[in-house]
Amino acid sequence: MSASTNATTPERDATMKAIVQRGYGAPEQVLAPDDIARPDPSDDEVLVRMRATSVNTPDWLAVTGVPYLLRLGFGLRRPATPVRGSDIAGTVEAVGKNVTGFRPGDEVFGSLWGNSAKSLAGTFAEFTVVPASQLIGKPAELSFAEAAASVMSGITALLAMRDVGRAGPGKRVLINGASGGVGTLAVQIAKTLGAQVTGVCSTRNIELVQSLGADHIIDYTREDYTRGTQRYDVILDNVLNHPPSATADLLTPTGIFIPNSIGSARGLFGSLPRIARAKMMGWGSTDVRTVTCLPGQDDLNDLAALLVSGDVKVIIERAYPLGEAAHAVAHMLGHHARGKIVITD
Repeated sequence: MSASTNATTPERDATMKAIVQRGYGAPEQVLAPDDIARPDPSDDEVLVRMRATSVNTPDWLAVTGVPYLLRLGFGLRRPATPVRGSDIAGTVEAVGKNVTGFRPGDEVFGSLWGNSAKSLAGTFAEFTVVPASQLIGKPAELSFAEAAASVMSGITALLAMRDVGRAGPGKRVLINGASGGVGTLAVQIAKTLGAQVTGVCSTRNIELVQSLGADHIIDYTREDYTRGTQRYDVILDNVLNHPPSATADLLTPTGIFIPNSIGSARGLFGSLPRIARAKMMGWGSTDVRTVTCLPGQDDLNDLAALLVSGDVKVIIERAYPLGEAAHAVAHMLGHHARGKIVITD
């Protein structure tokens, strides 16, 4: 394939290995390797040879199809898009004719989140296509695994702390789920902004969260943080395991509550009613705000700068090869991963 056109590829290059979802259920039962058609980049897209990706909440939601109400959007019997994944780290294989910022061989990272619903592309595969506007050059200081693990969780944490919560000097920030993918990055980003951070985690993760710079730790196995007396300017709730009203009671009069979780995934509705209640509180006196993760080049560059500086690091609990992607999703589905779960080539 030409670097600047969508020329026909040789037959031997027409397919690729991918992890394909054939229905809803346990990851090991519905995800399996298969040969599928290799995607071609459109005029404004880049074809990337994948070197690493990571598992995020939308992936396990789409795999399990629970809560069942979400299947109205995913597809009633199986997801309309058969390949999961959105975080990208790899090398450019080819570019569309309108793309000028990349060329074959470039090491890149980014995300197709926000665009994946429009095509059959996913990142649990040997190749994927992504809009050039959602991709940047990968710094040499970052491994492919680190770059891939940083994208969705890192952009979400960056937007939550910097833009939505406006964390900074003199601000007290509480992060529930401080040892998870978003949480580990949010703790560090809030600290770089000058905030005082309290992290909520389990006993086994106390040392990890402390090492990331948290000023205070609440061990949820021993203490219910909603019963505390401290008040916070920003609360980022990555777990939503308490009634939103109880968490919001910990806010200062001008505090901001950021619910960032789908909660439990059970039955027809799961935790969707709790999520709805959290958002409805925003109609009253509580300042409730959400994070919309739309990875663009500016935010990707800001995130990369934090990672390269060493002020922020990605915590990776485990890496799985592509053929074991089902196990990677199952690991994430256990809801106790420390940092990120990645999938490598």
